[in-house]
Amino acid sequence: MNKRVVTIEDLFETKSVTNPVLAPNDQEAVFTVTELNKKDNAYHSAIHHIDLQTGDVTRWTYGKHQVSAPKWSPDGKKLAFLSNRSETNQLYIMQKAGGEAYALTDCKKGIDSFEWSPCGKKIWFTGTLKTGETFSTTVQKQKGFPQPVRVTKMKYKADFIGVVPQDEYTQIGYVELATCTICNFTMEPFDHSLEAVSHDGKKLVIGVNRNEQTDHDFSTPFVLLDVETKKETVILDEQGFFGNVAFSKDDRYIAYTGYDMTFQNVTQADIFVYDRANDQTMNLTAGIDAPIGDESISDHLQQVIAPGVVWTDDEQLYFQLSSMGEVRLYAATLDGAIYPATGEEEHVYGYDVAGDAEFALLTVSTMTNPGELYRQTIATGERTKLTSFNEDWLKRVELVKPETIHYTNDFVNIQGWLMKPANFTEGKTYPLVVEIHGGPHAMYGYTYFHEMQVLAAQGYGVLYVNPRGSHGYSQAFVDAVRGDYGGGGYEDIMVGLNEVLKTENWIDETRLGVTGGSYGGFMTNWIVGHTNRFKAAVTQRSISNWISFFGVSNIGYYFTDWHLKAGMTDVDTLWNQSPLKYAVNIETPLLILHAERDFVCPIEQAEQLFITLKDLGKETEFVRFPESDHNMSRTGKPNLRIARLEEITGWFKRYL
Repeated sequence: MNKRVVTIEDLFETKSVTNPVLAPNDQEAVFTVTELNKKDNAYHSAIHHIDLQTGDVTRWTYGKHQVSAPKWSPDGKKLAFLSNRSETNQLYIMQKAGGEAYALTDCKKGIDSFEWSPCGKKIWFTGTLKTGETFSTTVQKQKGFPQPVRVTKMKYKADFIGVVPQDEYTQIGYVELATCTICNFTMEPFDHSLEAVSHDGKKLVIGVNRNEQTDHDFSTPFVLLDVETKKETVILDEQGFFGNVAFSKDDRYIAYTGYDMTFQNVTQADIFVYDRANDQTMNLTAGIDAPIGDESISDHLQQVIAPGVVWTDDEQLYFQLSSMGEVRLYAATLDGAIYPATGEEEHVYGYDVAGDAEFALLTVSTMTNPGELYRQTIATGERTKLTSFNEDWLKRVELVKPETIHYTNDFVNIQGWLMKPANFTEGKTYPLVVEIHGGPHAMYGYTYFHEMQVLAAQGYGVLYVNPRGSHGYSQAFVDAVRGDYGGGGYEDIMVGLNEVLKTENWIDETRLGVTGGSYGGFMTNWIVGHTNRFKAAVTQRSISNWISFFGVSNIGYYFTDWHLKAGMTDVDTLWNQSPLKYAVNIETPLLILHAERDFVCPIEQAEQLFITLKDLGKETEFVRFPESDHNMSRTGKPNLRIARLEEITGWFKRYL
């Protein structure tokens, strides 16, 4: 069969296979498959079932909607999940034996999360309520004139949403399955998270911050709560970001992942275990200089909800770890032994582990495979492929495999990847596009990336590296960007470009392009303000002016303080680090892409840059994407994701 190159429209051809969940008997499992539907301009997903004895795969849900977070009942006879069949996510349940799923909830703001009670007669959940409302309240749509909104808190905006209602809080409730009765468990005017339910059903771990002033408070204390008496025992109360709570099988230990504020939000995540018997907490992964969890960037995967920690019957813990572009499954014991359970150069983005630790179910992507479901024997590493949702597409297209590169800048080791153009011919020269990731605390890695394949398919080489500030290379490495935006990270990228220009004679150094989003957009702006070696640039969801970002972004006031180590009492530093200051130097034709409901890097950042460049007579255009937020490139409306890629490739075609 003659293969073709990848096209932008292949977004509609690939499927995202995610969220494997083993049944209590470890002999069957469910998982989710999501695809983009061109006609409906929407994401459609379905739950599939696999019999691990026979390998038979059966689709369990249908319809033009999304489903997520499937969870088995304790007896394995039912399955609960979330679905947006009625616009907002509601809690549904279905019988394993067959029959249509039905809704358990009809909450105005939808359901955020849920957990089965071990008795199987009750499901705990969280959802948003106005002060004074209950989950069983019949909601009447309010009519009348628009009303002003009084804001008293600094954290008052959210991406896409904009201004968050000031009198709404996340509360915990439960459904009695026998009667479908919905009850409130919490009602205090604070946000509550449902973290875990003990195996005996008597305890919950919840997260709640009852401080009245939280503008500069980044703690969510974890409380061990007695379901009957509501007696509370605080097991964690410190500044930081923590989650993924899980009880050991005997309920003695409580594991969770997260990090304190030692390096603000760039502190690497660890696994902590609280021992209820002695009221002590230990850091299991303190000796590993890499972050727990999945820090890999991809534009293909949808509805990924990997567990933070999975306990086995013998008190081993399984978890993901991100290092050197890889996301691998690791195992740890309570006495401190830690070892990898999966191989190198791949992206394990979902998993579950059998109770006896005999095998794991994995969803795995590589640079040339969007991802499938696998079964892996833990002891031997033997792996069996269980699904083939992307196999037909892979037979029809020719993918370019990126080559790993390593180089040194300022005594710092940098890793990256270089892609040759599709249908590469020796002796010819080709343009090169440099891609820069956002975060900056994330990492490019060994996973499928549609955008990179599209650029290669259209005749471009592609260079992408993990500069200082990226995750996966040590705490010192990820922290090095703070207070140095536009410094070492910029040099890492430019030195990487120089290295490949020295070794790869097929690159036409007169036809170089650069693009990136979020931090990558900041860096794109910074680059074209400091060098004219690029002939075209595309900046996406970018930052151009830290002074206005401080007050307009929903994260601005603390992110600026943490990362630039400056605030509004030091506007000189903010302005010196702002690409807008250097706009007068820009000679590179610059395309500006921005989503209109991006409140992380607000569109005013793009507006300032565009108007300034036009006023200076520079070559620039500005494309605005309606009804879209900061994550448009990954989860936006399909037609707009297509349009975005067309804009990027069209700009490079025009100027390169």
